[in-house]
Amino acid sequence: MFEPGGAAAVVLDAPDSAVEHADVVRDLQARIRSMQRNRLDTRAIPTHPALGDLLPGGALAAGSQYQVVGSTTLALALLQGPSSAGAWCAIVGVPDLGVEAAAGLGIDLERLVLVPHPGEQWMSVVSALVDVVSVVLVRPPVRDGRSRVPEAAAGRLASRLRQREAVLVSIGDWPRADAALTVSESAWSGLGSGFGHLTARQVTVSSASASWQGRVKSRRLWMPGVDQQVAMVEPRAVETRMREVVRLHSVAG
Repeated sequence: MFEPGGAAAVVLDAPDSAVEHADVVRDLQARIRSMQRNRLDTRAIPTHPALGDLLPGGALAAGSQYQVVGSTTLALALLQGPSSAGAWCAIVGVPDLGVEAAAGLGIDLERLVLVPHPGEQWMSVVSALVDVVSVVLVRPPVRDGRSRVPEAAAGRLASRLRQREAVLVSIGDWPRADAALTVSESAWSGLGSGFGHLTARQVTVSSASASWQGRVKSRRLWMPGVDQQVAMVEPRAVETRMREVVRLHSVAG
């Protein structure tokens, strides 16, 4: 059931039966335990430094659920902190994921489990992974243009997350998420007047949480910067960008 992934990531085929499902989970548990611990010794799990201010408590919280809309890169960046700290992570239902991109964001591929095609049993696959890894990133199936996650199943998984002190990050809508991060106002840089190539992108990331009583937090980020990393945009860089937009509009006018 295991296949060697690019750069040492573990690629897991979805099992076809309950018996195979149990066997896969046992094999995965044994593999993880033979390498390193799979849990972090804290309930507050640091994430990427540029994203802490966008999360309640400034970090990922064990037993919590988060949703990300508009960017797979942003979702991967949330895994960077736990992975760098030694936690095992899993990514489910993202067949187009580039492991090189994940590694470039600081995710340790030797402690990464990939399930590109979970099939119809994707929720069971996610539940099984919650038992053995610290953070699970999932892209739920999409129907009619929207992520469709059954409320009852999501509720059962939420209880499992709290029990196992694991974290779930969803690319797309997720019921009762503890925080929802959305990417907007994307602007690429690097192109001149008909020449050059794209080198970096600035985005605005907004975050909402029930614990903030209706307030929304926003940050301007490089995603990616010229070094292909996620980072906060310094205020001076924002002012420079605004002046450049004004100048281009003046030339166009």
